Amino acid sequence: MIEEKLVSLGLTLPGVPKPAGSYIPSLRINDLVFISGQVPFIDGNLLTGKLGSDISVEEGYDRAKVCALNALSVIKAEIGSLDNVKRIVKVSGYVNCVDTFVDHPKVINGASDLFGKLFGEAGQHTRIAIGSNSLPMDSSVELDVIFQVE
Repeated sequence: MIEEKLVSLGLTLPGVPKPAGSYIPSLRINDLVFISGQVPFIDGNLLTGKLGSDISVEEGYDRAKVCALNALSVIKAEIGSLDNVKRIVKVSGYVNCVDTFVDHPKVINGASDLFGKLFGEAGQHTRIAIGSNSLPMDSSVELDVIFQVE
């Protein structure tokens, strides 16, 4: 059902991103799954740059959505089906930005809005949106997500 919603939105899940360091993509503890930081990889290409300099809020919003899709591909690999997601508990969003940038929430809304469209009330979550002067590999956005699963 959730994957049908993805298709109706014109979206598809990417392949599970490979870790870029010494960590695992996900960790399940009882009914919670913690997803490691996801950056905006599309077809093996990382979307880089800095918000408030060379990337607009709208582009950042779209990149946060890509991070969310990557997180969904990781959770699907962990639990077998997106229909087994009971709730999205927390999204932590990091925005690579200039010092004067203040629209972090608008950028991370790209992920939050997608989760809401897909999961409805179960997609509503707690969240933090933080600005950073750099992110790994010059990524423009990074997310980590905590899911509650069946």
